[in-house]
Amino acid sequence: MMRGVVLVTGVMAAGKSTVAQALAERLPRAAHVRGDVFRRMIVSGREEYTPGASDEAVAQLRLRHRLSAATADAYAEAGFTAVVQDVVLGEDLTAYVGLVRTRPLYVVVLAPDAGTVAARETARTKTGYGPAWTVAALDEALRESTPPVGLWLDSSAQTPAQTVEAILAGRERARVA
Repeated sequence: MMRGVVLVTGVMAAGKSTVAQALAERLPRAAHVRGDVFRRMIVSGREEYTPGASDEAVAQLRLRHRLSAATADAYAEAGFTAVVQDVVLGEDLTAYVGLVRTRPLYVVVLAPDAGTVAARETARTKTGYGPAWTVAALDEALRESTPPVGLWLDSSAQTPAQTVEAILAGRERARVA
């Protein structure tokens, strides 16, 4: 099985929350660390990370990443596999890998095609896309500026259970440290 820390990343509506929860449920002792929780903890003064983000928005995103990495390390230190789920793209993925102290560290990038993401976005209750972020723009950021680190899965035609099976089968390819 997988021990240590597992980062499940991808664009909004890629299936990160569902897959991370299902993966954590398959492991014998696991915690699901939801990165967005740290963003929502900022009650006043929060600046959303959007294209052309302000210095403050970038600083808050980096704080969110530091907090989720530290939380994952704490769970791993206590004997849990920490399954972290968050949007960590571009150069931030390399930086995030450097923040996590726990070994082994696995990275799983969910990369369904843009059409699948758009359909999933329409079907869910929360809204991640709008004028600031479009499915096409975020998909391009994923594919063009995110380093090929870890296990990349095109989960377009997979159920969450099939994606979890693919992660478990590809865990050695997912291991980055």
